Amino acid sequence: MTTKARFLAFPATLFIATGTALAQSPSPEVEGGTLAGPEVDTSLLNLFLEAGFVVQLVMIGLLLASVWCWGIIIDKMILFSRTKRQLNQFEQVFWSGQSLEELYRTLSDRPAKGMSSLFVAAMGEWKRSFERNARSPIGLQTRIDKVLDVSMAREMERLEKRLLFLATLGSAAPFIGLFGTVIGIMTSFQAIAGSKSTSLAVVAPGIAEALLATALGLLAAIPAVVAYNKLSADASKIATRLEGFADEFSAILSRQIDEKSAA
Repeated sequence: MTTKARFLAFPATLFIATGTALAQSPSPEVEGGTLAGPEVDTSLLNLFLEAGFVVQLVMIGLLLASVWCWGIIIDKMILFSRTKRQLNQFEQVFWSGQSLEELYRTLSDRPAKGMSSLFVAAMGEWKRSFERNARSPIGLQTRIDKVLDVSMAREMERLEKRLLFLATLGSAAPFIGLFGTVIGIMTSFQAIAGSKSTSLAVVAPGIAEALLATALGLLAAIPAVVAYNKLSADASKIATRLEGFADEFSAILSRQIDEKSAA
């Protein structure tokens, strides 16, 4: 064969050899029209177990905070509902025309909450002052107002207890989740650098755990913010009702003081 003929036959020979090699090499499996790669377990439990120590701490902390948040929400909803019911019942009895002395004897023998605690405290101060022959109506009125203010402050402290945790969790949880996200992304880049591969099997676990940390942060923050706004509004309404009763009852006692002073 001449040199020119050999040169022209070389591409055909190379093509035939390449086709033969490709035909003999194992072909990747095709599932659903796409090339099948190595399976990656992205279940929530596996993502948690495969996450780094810092990310696991973030996830556990956010889960515990979320559970505690829901515990506070349920407890406060029950407490506020019971308090509103007690306020309605006390107002109905107080404005029914029953004697203040009789009502005081009835309520002083049991634990008082809400408006009844204000009533018992003010009536107790009023009775003690007259039993000791207090001669200053102005001083008695001032003491009664102070007692009402202190009693109302205690009631609001009882109602608003642990609400600050909801506000703190609502503002801090997204940033804590973001911290876990950053750590997860860093883990992904370290895996890429270590394996020198950008395949989905290398990148997916770190990205998934990063997104899981973000999701847990939002899971804790969103209910906390919504519940804090709702419960704070309810607490403000109860405080307004207590303040209104305190002013009305102070005026009633003031008239009683004037009548006894004039007698």
